[in-house]
Amino acid sequence: MGYKKEDVIKIVKEQGIRFIDLQFTDIFGMLKNVEITASQIEKALNNQSMFDGSSIDGFVRIEESDMYLRPDPDTFVVFPWGAQDAKVARLICDVYTSDGKKFEGCPRNILKKILTQANDLGYTFNVGSECEFFLFLTDGNGKPTTKTHDDAGYFDLAPIDLGEKARRDMCMALEDLGFEIEASHHEVARGQHEIDFKYADALKTADNINTFKLVVKKIAQQHGLHATFIPKPIFGICGSGMHTNMSLFKDGKNAFYDEKDNLGLSKIAYNYIAGIIKNVKGMTAITNPLVNSYKRLVPGYEAPVYIAWSAQNRSPLIRVPHARGNSTRIELRNPDPTANPYFVLACALAAGLDGIKNNLTPMPSTEANIYDMSIEERKKLGIDNLPHNLINAVLALKDNELMKQTLGEHAFNMYIEAKIKEWDEYRIRVHQWEIDQYLINY
Repeated sequence: MGYKKEDVIKIVKEQGIRFIDLQFTDIFGMLKNVEITASQIEKALNNQSMFDGSSIDGFVRIEESDMYLRPDPDTFVVFPWGAQDAKVARLICDVYTSDGKKFEGCPRNILKKILTQANDLGYTFNVGSECEFFLFLTDGNGKPTTKTHDDAGYFDLAPIDLGEKARRDMCMALEDLGFEIEASHHEVARGQHEIDFKYADALKTADNINTFKLVVKKIAQQHGLHATFIPKPIFGICGSGMHTNMSLFKDGKNAFYDEKDNLGLSKIAYNYIAGIIKNVKGMTAITNPLVNSYKRLVPGYEAPVYIAWSAQNRSPLIRVPHARGNSTRIELRNPDPTANPYFVLACALAAGLDGIKNNLTPMPSTEANIYDMSIEERKKLGIDNLPHNLINAVLALKDNELMKQTLGEHAFNMYIEAKIKEWDEYRIRVHQWEIDQYLINY
C-alpha cells in the first residue's frame, strides 16, 4: 500500500477511527498489543510510545524495562470488525531500546538483519506460506473442546463441512485487510482447514502470518468455534503444518531457475537446498517449537520426518513444486503454525545463504517414497532424521553457530532457556497415557 506517516494520520481522522492497536511480537511469536486512542496517533508515529519490556517473556530484566515501539506506517490497516462508532486500526511495530537502538530481541529486527545480508548479495527473498488450522466446538462455558465441527475430508463441501461459512467470513475479512486469497479448502483431517494467501517479500509474509492467525481466531469466535494452530491436537489424524515456499530474486529474475538444468533448477537453488539440509536440525526447535510439534512429525501422517529433498514427491523435508520460470520455489515442509514466523524465515534464509556462500551441494533428489524405505536404504542414501522431540531439537539448536549468529545472542539464549524449561515441565508431569497403561497392571 505504501502508506507514509502523513497518510496514516489523515485516514485516522477522515474515517473516524477511535483506537489503534500497536502490535509487536515476542520471541515465541506471540502477538502483543498496546492500544492507544486516536488522539495519540501522531505521538506513536513519532516513535514516542513506550511500554514495559520486563513484562514480556524473553525481552529484558526489570532494570532495563523502558522500551519504545516504532510503528511501520506501511502495515496500517483498519480492522473489518467492531462498531461503526468505535473503529479500530492496527500498526505493526519494531521494538527499540530507550537509547534509540534496535532491540536485539525483537523478532522483526532479527528478520530485517538477515534480509539486509541477502540484499547486500543482490537478492530479494520472497515467501508464501500455507497455514493449516483446526476448528473445534466450544462447551457451554465457551471454553474450547477437541470436538470437531464436521466429518469432512480433503476438499469436501457443505453440508459435511460445517466450517465453510466461517472460512468464507475469514477470507472476506482477510481481503478487507489487503490479503489476496488464492485458495480456501477443507484439509485432510476432520475439522482441519487451510486458507492460502499470495506470496510477498519475507517481512510482509511474516507480518501476514501473525495477522492471519489473529483473523482466523477472531472470526471463528464469532461463529461459536475455537480455532487452534497447535500442530497435533488429536491423536491418529493428520496435524497442521505451515509449509513455507521460498524463492530468491536477483535483477528481477528468479535466481532458482535455470532452463538448461534437467530439473529446471539453478546452481543457486541447489546451494540453497544444501544449506537448508546442512542446518535443518539446528533450525528445528525454531520451525517446530512445542512439545506437541513432534507428535506431528511422525511417519504416516503426511508430515516430513527425514532430511531429504525431491522435485517429484511429497515425502521428503524439502519439495520443489512443479512450476518453473519466475514461479520456481523451494518448499520447506516441516514448519508448523505455532512457530515464530520472523524466526522461521530468518533461519531458513540464513541457512540457504550459508549454502550459497560456501557453494554447498545437496545429496541427489529422492524420488522414491522415503516412508517405504528401510533404515539401511535410508542410510545408504545419506538420509538422516529430524530430531524426534523438543529437547533433541533444542540441543541441536544450541550447537548450531549459524543459528546463534542469526538470532543474536540475546534471543538465542532466552529462547533456549525457555524451551529447556518447557521440556522439563512436560517431562516431569504424569500424563493420562501413563495412568491408562500402568495403573491397573502395576
